[in-house]
Amino acid sequence: MLYYLFSYLSKNYSIPGVGVFQYITFRMAMAVITSLLITTVYGRRLIDYLRFKQVGETVRNLGLEGQMQKSGTPTMGGIIILLGILIPTLLFAKLENVYVILMIITTVWLGAIGFLDDYIKVFKKNKEGLAGRFKIIGQVGLSLIVGWTMYFNSNIIIRQEVVLPVKDDAPVEFHMKRNAPVYTQDVRSTKTTMPFYKNNEFDYAKVLKFLGKGYEQYALVVFLFFVILIITFISNGANITDGIDGLATGTSAIIGITLAILAYVSGNTVIADYLNIMYIPNSGELVIFAGAFVGACVGFLWYNSYPAQVFMGDTGSLAIGGIIAVFAIMIRKELMLPLLCGVFLVENFSVIIQVSWFKYTKKKFGEGRRVFLMAPLHHHYQKKGFHEAKIVTRFWIICILLAIVTVITLKLR
Repeated sequence: MLYYLFSYLSKNYSIPGVGVFQYITFRMAMAVITSLLITTVYGRRLIDYLRFKQVGETVRNLGLEGQMQKSGTPTMGGIIILLGILIPTLLFAKLENVYVILMIITTVWLGAIGFLDDYIKVFKKNKEGLAGRFKIIGQVGLSLIVGWTMYFNSNIIIRQEVVLPVKDDAPVEFHMKRNAPVYTQDVRSTKTTMPFYKNNEFDYAKVLKFLGKGYEQYALVVFLFFVILIITFISNGANITDGIDGLATGTSAIIGITLAILAYVSGNTVIADYLNIMYIPNSGELVIFAGAFVGACVGFLWYNSYPAQVFMGDTGSLAIGGIIAVFAIMIRKELMLPLLCGVFLVENFSVIIQVSWFKYTKKKFGEGRRVFLMAPLHHHYQKKGFHEAKIVTRFWIICILLAIVTVITLKLR
């Protein structure tokens, strides 16, 4: 909203300094600052309100050191994160931008599902919360909206060079122009970025190529399948990772900074050309959203770091996981998520491995056996005697290393 106000003032009144709102980097910085102020200043008030309303976490005794001391800690603090993301985005981003619209929808949609889950746990005294199938239905529903829009919306395009046909009878000047950079076109495409690959582009439609001609019409189905898989897996991964103070929040902030860098280079024609990566027109506006996201995570970490004064609950964890997944899909970097979100991935698989092995051994030997002392993985290390602050710090370090490698893949191929 402020973007439109200052654009109007700059255009009609030539007020010195207001033109700075045209720069993405400035608006991103303002989004970060505003988000930090919202989450730190008003976060304290929300925590006091949650404590007054006795919106406390019910902790099950799993035999972890210091676990029962957390009982009664205010939960549903993800509301702070959602406000820290949405308000700066509405203030500083171009709201007609389709990428920004989809990110706002994602934030509200998954935030609402998480809020409903927390509400059932806290106010209905149902420890199970919202049934898992309803969470999956909500995630799949969002995935279909995102995938369908990505596939059909005329404003979601990539820019690629046009290879002109060779003509035997054409003058020399014609073939000299074939390499001119002006020969580009904006097209709707299902292409995405493939890390560590020389030409670093992968087209989902080519998954059906081996079936022969006629199967291209099912490209939408393949694309939607991958979108559903990515959003549900990363969203649930963030939810599982949110098990000890500051782990999911800090990890998400690091991932958010990386996504902001990727969005900026993908939305800048000069940098994209220099790096020889896919240029995505209008996607640079996502940097403002990323700034708000990082500011919200860091601001929430002020209260969520050990010992936590508030938990984000599913209101925050489901939302931040979905935001990361959808954001990566928007800038066509979703195939980098297994690397960038390695912490979420490992946490997710630790649960899958633990449950699968337990069921298999129980069926075969009559007694269930475990791979880890406890899943997800961070609880395994707690059982081994590591302090949770040390576990969180080491996971952050791993996440930073993965983020650096992810950025390096833009040229490492």
